[in-house]
Amino acid sequence: MSLARFLASTRAEGPGDRTAIWLQGCTIRCAGCFNPHMWTFRGGEQLPPDELAARILDAGTEGLTLLGGEPFDQAAALAKVTSVVRQAGRSVMTFTGYTSLQLREAAEAGRNDVAALLGNTDLLVAGPFLRDRIDTVRPWVGSTNQEFILLNDRFPHLLDDVQRAHDRIEISVDASGQIAVNGWAELELLDELLSSVGRPEPRSPARNRVRDTKRAG
Repeated sequence: MSLARFLASTRAEGPGDRTAIWLQGCTIRCAGCFNPHMWTFRGGEQLPPDELAARILDAGTEGLTLLGGEPFDQAAALAKVTSVVRQAGRSVMTFTGYTSLQLREAAEAGRNDVAALLGNTDLLVAGPFLRDRIDTVRPWVGSTNQEFILLNDRFPHLLDDVQRAHDRIEISVDASGQIAVNGWAELELLDELLSSVGRPEPRSPARNRVRDTKRAG
């Protein structure tokens, strides 16, 4: 499988402390996507599912968030990863640019890989990013058409933060001086926050709004 980015721990990519993974490759390609560099299936870090699952468990967070790129374009491999994650007692949150109806129809038509990833997902955020329907109220999503769907009762608290949480932005600087940004903020705010250290390119914003695509590329 192909990864665009692995973030061991974040509080900007879903409820609680989570490990976030951006997949490399997307066939949906929403207009206004902030991560068009994640559309291509070329490049990215190549990892077998068992190695990725071990890395996720080593992070020691409450759960896993899958972002894109498009997770369901690599459903078979991710089904293996998420099975291990859930067996360890951690929740799985999956963002997709497909609608819930499209995913159900694909599963019913014999796409066992899609059915398996759905079965291993506790909280699904479904629907393409629509840049003319920006969502300024709910956390994590980019446009008002995108649905939060709790697929089982294993982690009923996962929806609690949708009503009470606000968007977060996280900025980290590694030892080499590389700046990484995740979470969502207006570009004007990012300019202000980063003006003292130059103008780096944000690596993976949290959400699909006018200029970002974390979740439904």
